[in-house]
Amino acid sequence: MSVLLQVKNVSKHYGARVLLEGATASFSRSQKIGMIGRNGAGKSTLCRIMTGQEEPDEGSVARNQDLKLGYLEQHDPYKPEETVIGFLERYTGAEEWRCAEMAGRFHIQYEKLEAPIKTLPGGYRTRVKLAAMLLAEPNFLVLDEPTNYLDLSTLILLENLLLDFNGGYLIVSHDREFLKRTCDHTLEVEHGKLALYPGGIEDYLEFKEEQLRQKLAYNKTVEKKKEQLQEFVDRFKAKASTATRAKSKMKMIDKLETIEIAHSLGTVRIRLPAMEMKDGVALTCNDLKIGYPDKTVVEKISLDMDRGRRVAVLGDNGQGKTTFLRTLAGDLQPLGGSFRWGTGLKVGYYAQHVFTALRPEDDVLTALSRYAADGVKQQDILDMAGSFLFSGDETRKIVKVLSGGERARLCLAGLLLTKSNILLLDEPTNHLDFETVEALGRALHGYAGTLFFISHDRTFVNLIATNILDIKDGFISKYPGSYEDYVYHLEAEARGEREESHSGKHSGENKEKKKSKAQEQSKPGASSVPAEVEAFNAKIQKLKTKMDHWQKQCEALRKEREANPFHFSRERKDKLRELEVLVENGKQEMAELEGKRKAAAERTAD
Repeated sequence: MSVLLQVKNVSKHYGARVLLEGATASFSRSQKIGMIGRNGAGKSTLCRIMTGQEEPDEGSVARNQDLKLGYLEQHDPYKPEETVIGFLERYTGAEEWRCAEMAGRFHIQYEKLEAPIKTLPGGYRTRVKLAAMLLAEPNFLVLDEPTNYLDLSTLILLENLLLDFNGGYLIVSHDREFLKRTCDHTLEVEHGKLALYPGGIEDYLEFKEEQLRQKLAYNKTVEKKKEQLQEFVDRFKAKASTATRAKSKMKMIDKLETIEIAHSLGTVRIRLPAMEMKDGVALTCNDLKIGYPDKTVVEKISLDMDRGRRVAVLGDNGQGKTTFLRTLAGDLQPLGGSFRWGTGLKVGYYAQHVFTALRPEDDVLTALSRYAADGVKQQDILDMAGSFLFSGDETRKIVKVLSGGERARLCLAGLLLTKSNILLLDEPTNHLDFETVEALGRALHGYAGTLFFISHDRTFVNLIATNILDIKDGFISKYPGSYEDYVYHLEAEARGEREESHSGKHSGENKEKKKSKAQEQSKPGASSVPAEVEAFNAKIQKLKTKMDHWQKQCEALRKEREANPFHFSRERKDKLRELEVLVENGKQEMAELEGKRKAAAERTAD
């Protein structure tokens, strides 16, 4: 297992602020690494140092001659008027068919290939940059927050590409589910140091907790032993007959040392100001049409939403999610129809551009105080500031010196202090580390008002959503199932398209077959799949997805055991055994389902 990239004793300071101090780690082609750490810990700085975009103050980065490094450009490398296919050909030097093939893997096809990139939604622009990165055929990737601004469909596409990628990678992400699915190693940046763990994020966090418990237990034992020895010394040091023994005990005390435990970063807890919960209808839309003067985005929106609901607004980028929230916030005028909020409701809106309303001369605490509703205590303001990583001297930082991410966090913290009955949140998790994302999710789960939010972070949506609005092809509909069902169907679509792309080059032939099949089924008297059989098909497909995931985890653990038999922990053995049991039980369940499906098909035939 050759090392492709090595960080050696790297230090990086910004004035008095220390980000990295003696950071050391090695990375190989076989490692799929998820990097975690609090905001401001130095994750992005480390990525820039590894890719050569920034130099360390001390230390070095060693790059193997076989390294072909790929990284996602933070700036836009394309020209304003360039088309997708034109940019990919120019930037990568690859032939047109290869550029089109790679773009197609990100569902950039047909007219989109010839479209100017500047006309595409933000998520599609990121897809173009990902395609350009992969066309260079790298063997190690460095991806800093690649999931920001990606819709769920694109995120699933990226997951599948990473699972198929023949090389190693290092990914910074606040999306725990994304890291769980794509990474088998975890790198934490904390207190300026790097800790690389040979396991996924869940296992690493459990390991870290266990290590802390062991250190605390050891230190407690040492302190108790010191107390016992000190008690003996205090009792007998004055007597001549026992003075020698007392002196010996004092030497023993000097030799007893506790294990140093780094200063805890603390657990993130977000508490929302108390607010009364009321019944009734929160929102009514009547034949609402939304969009812009020269373009209708979504129309025929007719729905009611009760108070107290937490509504996830989902759909691909460019379908109208943000347009919908902007209209509800009063930021855009409806093109037709109407909507109405319930009586006496106060609406609070968070979007990525809201920080333009901040006063540049205010400090953090003053800005939050301006947001806070009447009756919110100063301690509540300080607590909210701390939850979003503004504590101590950070609360005195002036707005005009804050980074874009810090301003976004400040506005989000301020909005939560307004005691609004309605919250409209557009991608609130961007710029937050995953601990803060999950703390925000837990806080909003208990929110007494009504929430409409856009997010593609699956852990966050799972924590919050009670209802789903799906925006697609110019219409909005209430999704009838759970969020888990919604994600499953997107994954099934992506899996089908992925299998089709792997099956051969004759995509046109596949389309003709599908078209012919659809025409055959539409003929009078043609039978469709019975509902009962279709239900079993769905269950079988869902179980297959789970089993594929379990088997991949098993395979990864077995490879790890073969490569490092002496470092394969008991926890990893237990995990492997647990997964093997799941696979065996899944096989039995699969056989039962297939038997029931066969019986249902026979009943229908009779």
